[in-house]
Amino acid sequence: MTRRIDPDAVDAIDVHTHVQLSVAEASAPDRSESFDAMAKYFKTDKVTRFTVPMLAEYYRARRMAAVVFTVDSAHQTGREPNPPNEEIADLAAEHSDVLIPFASIDPHRGAAGVRAARSLITEHGVQGFKFHPTSQGFFPNDRMAYPLYEVLQEHGMVALFHTGHTGAGAGQRGGGGLRLKYSTPMAVDDVAVDFPDLKIVLAHPSFPWQDEALSVAMHKPNVYIDLSGWSPKYFPPQLVQYANTLLKDKMLFGSDFPMITPERWLEDFAAAGFRDEVRPKILKENAVRLFGLAAETG
Repeated sequence: MTRRIDPDAVDAIDVHTHVQLSVAEASAPDRSESFDAMAKYFKTDKVTRFTVPMLAEYYRARRMAAVVFTVDSAHQTGREPNPPNEEIADLAAEHSDVLIPFASIDPHRGAAGVRAARSLITEHGVQGFKFHPTSQGFFPNDRMAYPLYEVLQEHGMVALFHTGHTGAGAGQRGGGGLRLKYSTPMAVDDVAVDFPDLKIVLAHPSFPWQDEALSVAMHKPNVYIDLSGWSPKYFPPQLVQYANTLLKDKMLFGSDFPMITPERWLEDFAAAGFRDEVRPKILKENAVRLFGLAAETG
């Protein structure tokens, strides 16, 4: 029987981590131009690709849980996600004391993607889906994606949308062909209206649309914000202000590991002006509520 995360056994829940290596690969493949551009953007050249078991070991050693996923951008890249969703979900089930599996379906897959999503939920136990509108080349409110959202809402999934700037393609010629316009939070506002029971997370400080993200999260009860992808010392002042007040129950800890480590994020978080009573909410309590987790009892 699959175990569930015991909130009392972890100190934090990182809602944003990437699986970038399949267990089927004997060793990490050569880093791509896109991967190197991302590492340069995050000012690190020591990024290691992690398999699901590696992530489980890493987070378990730190008394943390983590949401794990890949990104399916087959429409733009012509490549299938690696590792595949099924591998991530099935291996995460073996480490379900610390891992929460998400899947990623490119909305351009149409009916085939909808069928795959349903299978990933019912047969592989995924608990949410990651969308990266810039990498996938679509506006979240494109009706093309609505049949996919219908399945997610039906099954009580969490939909995590990348918003704002991205390190993907940064510095490459033509931005690697990626268009930032797709990741405006206001496009997700339409999704929150049309799917009011779908649990939605706006990923990252949403530069240059931070105020839009705050507005959407304040206005729509089903919308949260994760704080991944940036060191907290660079957070816009209004993000910290609203996290301390009106949105204190809707902010989530996320690192964007392995590009940013949880250690680095937490060290900067401690000095970023968040109130003492708010920090536990961001680090764990809000995620416990979002994912419906409950402490195991004797």
